[in-house]
Amino acid sequence: MTAKLILTFNGKVLGEYPINQERTTIGRKPTNAIQVDNLAVSGEHAAILTILNDSFLEDLNSTNGTYVNGKRVKKHALKNGDVIGVGKHDIKYVNDMPSHDDAYEKTMIMRPPVAPKEETVESDDAGLAAQGAGGSKVVGGASLQILNGPRAGKTMELVQELTKLGKAGTQVAVITRRPHGYFLTHLEGDRPTLVNGEAIGTRVHELSDHDVIQIAGVKIEFYFT
Repeated sequence: MTAKLILTFNGKVLGEYPINQERTTIGRKPTNAIQVDNLAVSGEHAAILTILNDSFLEDLNSTNGTYVNGKRVKKHALKNGDVIGVGKHDIKYVNDMPSHDDAYEKTMIMRPPVAPKEETVESDDAGLAAQGAGGSKVVGGASLQILNGPRAGKTMELVQELTKLGKAGTQVAVITRRPHGYFLTHLEGDRPTLVNGEAIGTRVHELSDHDVIQIAGVKIEFYFT
């Protein structure tokens, strides 16, 4: 089943939108994937970033805010059944597929691996943690190495489809492996994720050999093996 978004107004369904792209925008302008024609909704109100089976909601500095289940949010990891509020409209997130996020959300704070299938680079004083999510493994081909701090020299082979870097609630980025390469995306935190000293913003950044990622004050080299 493909994840989808259901737009409603006063309980009436106005449209259903399958999540079949990496970035889904919501707003009053017709250029958005989901147009909400209401003056309480900003032109570009919010966006949903989808990686594998996981979707992350981000408010785009809207005038009236974005809500999930009645609570105003800036960024939010969506769960099946969540109701997003924009203006006077509701958007229900429906996704029955198992989430990669469920496999490691509780292990983002540094701790040693607890099962053979988990591969973790323990965090240093800056709060870095890198962990492969659950799900099917893919063929190796790249690794990470910490360049500074107490854990300098620590390496991890990227053998999972999805690897998170950072610390939940502080700063988080994710590396996804696809058939044609490895891609880094900033997910959480006011501080930008840097690659070779430059902020990647909210865009998906394709990693090149020997790129240096900086997150939570820690520098990590990405390299092909």
